[in-house]
Amino acid sequence: MTKEELELILKNGEGHRIEFKENVNSDLSKEMVAFANSSGGMILIGINDNSRIIGAEKSNDLSSKIQDIAQNCDPSIPLHIFDFENIVVLEIPEGLNKPYRNSKGFFIRNGANSQKMTTAEITAFLQTEGKVRFDEIVREDVDFDSNFDKKAFSEFLKLSSIVGILDPESMLQNLDSIFVSKEKVFFNNAGLLFFSKDPIAHLFYCSVICALYKGTEKLTILDRKELRGNLIQNVDDALLFLKKHLNLRYEINSTRREEILEIPEVALREAVINAVCHRDYFEKGAQVMIEIFDNRVEISNPGGLPKGLTPEKFGKRSIARNPIIANLFQRSRFIEKMGTGINRMRQAMQQAKLPFPTFEFDGYFVVCLYKNSSAKGGIEGGIEGGIEGGINITGILKVPDKQKEVLELIRENNRISIDEVAKKLDINRSAAQKHFEGLKEKNIIVRRGHRSGYWEILS
Repeated sequence: MTKEELELILKNGEGHRIEFKENVNSDLSKEMVAFANSSGGMILIGINDNSRIIGAEKSNDLSSKIQDIAQNCDPSIPLHIFDFENIVVLEIPEGLNKPYRNSKGFFIRNGANSQKMTTAEITAFLQTEGKVRFDEIVREDVDFDSNFDKKAFSEFLKLSSIVGILDPESMLQNLDSIFVSKEKVFFNNAGLLFFSKDPIAHLFYCSVICALYKGTEKLTILDRKELRGNLIQNVDDALLFLKKHLNLRYEINSTRREEILEIPEVALREAVINAVCHRDYFEKGAQVMIEIFDNRVEISNPGGLPKGLTPEKFGKRSIARNPIIANLFQRSRFIEKMGTGINRMRQAMQQAKLPFPTFEFDGYFVVCLYKNSSAKGGIEGGIEGGIEGGINITGILKVPDKQKEVLELIRENNRISIDEVAKKLDINRSAAQKHFEGLKEKNIIVRRGHRSGYWEILS
């Protein structure tokens, strides 16, 4: 800390990451817990609420007292103590083992205050932090015997190539799909979604909505279907809906005829499974949506990227929001290998000489798969061979290598800023700006919205 930084802190006063304390007292643990449960912060001891320095001297006794308070939080809170001028500063990082609490409860930072969380807020906090997983929750409100679907379970065993040597309950336990307590059997949410007779009767918002629209906007619905089966049935039925409404062509190879969808089935399948497997099932106000337009297919689910996965790591690293559901899909051969789905989508689209999929992660996870010749503004034929093969539109319009790199970055993160592109490509901002302008002039990209908007690739 410098003198200028301290002066700025005193001028701005207490805030989301700054707390003043005149001395060390019992309330200190509340502030520690709140900062650890939020994004971290600093506690400055020796300053009153009016931002006036009254002074505090660092000593072994004071440091020991502060460390004792931090150790008595649950879990204990790591912190760094140092003195500056005549104040003592505690630096508290964002906690790695949330939630933290003291003897009075759980606290979180709300503006310049440390606020005690209600039971509902604690539950939501645990969900957000991934400490409570939807698919693990035991459903004591659902009678197992009357709701268990033996046929669905038998089909799952066939798909999984599991030999039924054990009784169903033992196998379901091994699949982490039920909970047994005092000889009574209960589904967890994963088991309910895979192996119950009517999952939607107990989880009404877990159906999948399929829709076919006229044109490229959500104005006229030509066909709509709500899928209300178990998760495997819903994936199969969603693919049937897509095949019903997408164009099909045939290729004759030697003695057999091959059916080829206008969007590769591999890409569609991976996108549907991804949506059903990784949706945020705590969100009850939204459903998985599979929407067909004249120029594209959009598959969306509530919940952006799971905690711990950033846009930069997307497609390179896999984090399962619902690990039991993901494991059941993998066992049933719907998922070939965890973490490969996004790359399989990209490869399938590239091999079909279609634009790479675009992804959005803001509250919703949206995959957009464009059909051939879906571009606007005079761009016909789409992107030949994707980014790696270069872009050649009707043999006339050529895109320079740097602009291809910009396009690739937009495909990875359609909310990327010009400054971020400049940094990643090691060029100055004005050069990056020119590349964006060049792509806009060619009608390859367009900006949707302003500060909180995103880039849309038109071809």
